[in-house]
Amino acid sequence: MTHYTGGCHCGAVRYEVDASLDGAIACNCSICQKRGMVLVFAPRSQFKLLSGGDNMSDYRFNTHKIAHMFCKTCGVESYAFANAPDGTEMAAININCLDGIEPREVKARPFDGRSR
Repeated sequence: MTHYTGGCHCGAVRYEVDASLDGAIACNCSICQKRGMVLVFAPRSQFKLLSGGDNMSDYRFNTHKIAHMFCKTCGVESYAFANAPDGTEMAAININCLDGIEPREVKARPFDGRSR
C-alpha cells in the first residue's frame, strides 16, 4: 500500500487514500468507459475525504449499489463507494485523479463490467 492524495479538476474535492496500483482495472461498463476511468480499490477505512464533501453529489444507476461521487463544480468523478461481495465497504479510486502519478504508465487489466 502507498499513501496517495488526489482530487477533482477544480480542486474543491481533496482526499487521501492508502492503496496499491497493482490490480488496476479499466472497466467497460456504460459509465466507466464514457468517463475513461481506471480504478483501484481500497477499504473505505483507508480513504479520507479532506475537503469538498459539501460540494459532492452521487449518481447511482442500474442496481443503485455504487455511489459514483462527483464534484458539483467541475463534474469529475474521482472516487466511488460500494460494498465488496463480502460486505466490506470499499472505495473505488479513479487513478486519473491521483497526484504525482502518470496514469498511462499503470498497467490496467480489462474488466468486463458491461456484461454484469
